[in-house]
Amino acid sequence: MSKMRARITFLFILLFSLALFGLAQTAEDHLKKGDEYYGQLKDKEALEEYLAAVKLDPNNYEALWKLSRSYVDVGDLVSPKEKDYEEQQKTLYKNAQTYARKAVAANPNDTWGHFYLSAALGKYALMLGKKDQINMSKEIKTAIDKAIQLDPNNDLAYHALGRWQRRMAEIGGAQRLFGSIIFGSIPKGSFGESEIALKKAVELKPDYINHRLELGRTYVSLKKYDLAAQEFQKCLDLNLASSKDQAYKDEAGQELAAAKKKIK
Repeated sequence: MSKMRARITFLFILLFSLALFGLAQTAEDHLKKGDEYYGQLKDKEALEEYLAAVKLDPNNYEALWKLSRSYVDVGDLVSPKEKDYEEQQKTLYKNAQTYARKAVAANPNDTWGHFYLSAALGKYALMLGKKDQINMSKEIKTAIDKAIQLDPNNDLAYHALGRWQRRMAEIGGAQRLFGSIIFGSIPKGSFGESEIALKKAVELKPDYINHRLELGRTYVSLKKYDLAAQEFQKCLDLNLASSKDQAYKDEAGQELAAAKKKIK
């Protein structure tokens, strides 16, 4: 009887172990599930799946840059109505930086690690003082340039370049001179270069609402209000494609109303 019980116990353990093995998810399983959630605009759920993938495979390049992307996306969606929302955003953007740097270390020759490093740095920099923003702007530009060098068809990298050029150009002559005395050299930007970069982003992905929103804003900076109004209107006409698109449409509506008032 004891031998029979031993055999039954062994078989039970074996079957249970095989069942567990069959249920165990791999990093690739979590990556695939994360992609599904991302396609469904479920950013928090996607983040959890990419994080699970990285825990199973810490050097998985795709999981690392997608995890960085998710931290940026979730950070962008934190509501200002939430308690300590700024601290929440800072933490999420810092996490995005951490995993983007790990992605670059895992594969320095692909565009997405560099791009999401620039995105995470840029988001975080906007929450800091002027001196820190200026210091970080150089690393942001380096990451953007590398992303474009590695993939000249990376529309998001051109988008980032256009925003960087406009933000640097917004620092005027007297402000730039005074700021240089206090903070050191300030990188130069150009509204014209911003327009070129953002038009390239639109050319590569014409149905991406945020490309057109930022191009419209650059047109406003150039006082090309009729062209700005056209871009803002296109934002309103396009279909939603990401979890942030409705917010972009709301902003475009406000920008459109302001631009129309300035058209002669």
